[in-house]
Amino acid sequence: MAIKRSTKALVIAGILALVGFVIYGSMARVERVCELCIEFNGRTECRRGAGATDEEAKDAAITAACGVMAFGMDEAIRCRNTRPKSASCTNR
Repeated sequence: MAIKRSTKALVIAGILALVGFVIYGSMARVERVCELCIEFNGRTECRRGAGATDEEAKDAAITAACGVMAFGMDEAIRCRNTRPKSASCTNR
């Protein structure tokens, strides 16, 4: 038995709507952008981060800055716990 053309169109439209919903739901909601500078082990790195909140954006920037300055887990933890020298956040 053949499926009607209108039924095929409805099934395809439903699948496309579901795929679109999944893609939209998985996208990060970037509302804030923060730039901060961290001094660690005699080096200073400034990086930007983005996120839905200031805290998420700062966390992303800290991760980026410490990623190039800290070597090993111990240093990475110490770097992430270091207070930034400067930080500024804006709307995206």
